[in-house]
Amino acid sequence: MATKDAVLQALRQTNFPLSGERLARQLGISRNAVWKAVRALQKDGCRITASTRTGYRLVEAPDLLSETEISRWLVQREIGSSIEIHQELDSTNNRAKELAARGAPHGTIIIADSQTAGRGRFSRQFFSPLHSGIYMSIILRPILPAECAVMITSMAAVATSRAIESVADVDVGIKWVNDLYINRRKCCGILCEASMDFESGGLEYVVAGIGVNVARMQFPKELESIATSIENECQMPVSRNRLIAEIANQIAGLYPDLATGSFMAESRRRSVVIGQSVTVHSGTQSYPAEALDIDEQGHLIVRREDGQTEILNSGEISIKL
Repeated sequence: MATKDAVLQALRQTNFPLSGERLARQLGISRNAVWKAVRALQKDGCRITASTRTGYRLVEAPDLLSETEISRWLVQREIGSSIEIHQELDSTNNRAKELAARGAPHGTIIIADSQTAGRGRFSRQFFSPLHSGIYMSIILRPILPAECAVMITSMAAVATSRAIESVADVDVGIKWVNDLYINRRKCCGILCEASMDFESGGLEYVVAGIGVNVARMQFPKELESIATSIENECQMPVSRNRLIAEIANQIAGLYPDLATGSFMAESRRRSVVIGQSVTVHSGTQSYPAEALDIDEQGHLIVRREDGQTEILNSGEISIKL
């Protein structure tokens, strides 16, 4: 356990001040190490009072990301065998792709407390404020042909929906192919990026980027009517560490089903799109259609106004919910 995490855990476990000497003895570290850890925690946003007579007391702590806390909730070791946490990154997907290209193992998770250049599909900016959300990317190394990459997005959407519902009293729907909704507002975006092995024609690796709005949030004006967070909806705080672990646990549980796509039945049940009028955006074209179904490969089946049926494996749709 990192010194900072250990000091925070010790302070959380009591309502009384703890002297630097007592903390040092309890944790088996020097008093100087305790002082440095307290300073680091204060810099992270923890309100810790310090008195030469009584010692340190934790007054308030934000929902700080901690490898120790995440690992405590993991019930498997396939996803989350290696965890890397940053206070700030341009994009967790960028860092994950860099590590994957260097051979980082399957199941590696990269997490940031904030992103300066978080991206959704088509390079759109993803709102990523400090201490408020989960911004994580998971390196996966599936043995699948490249055309099956859309299945990984569908799997991640189902897994993340289950994880959110396991920690909060909300119902989560999926907007094809990569957005999660609570009460008609987006709470999560998923961006999967793949690298091909040109010799085999299969996937070398996939980076599954997952961004979830967790804490109570005030959104920019342009997002107020279309975005939400878990706490905004359930009115209760949710531990980011626990939710990260739950997402990892759910992905590990569904990962063996990638070849069969058995989770697609749940993807269809959760769909907020099937049976709705949508606008399909494909390249420079946009046209109205009716969403009929999602097939076993995760493709959206739509019917144009002229009655022609199409199967979409890429592109984007918009819908008024």
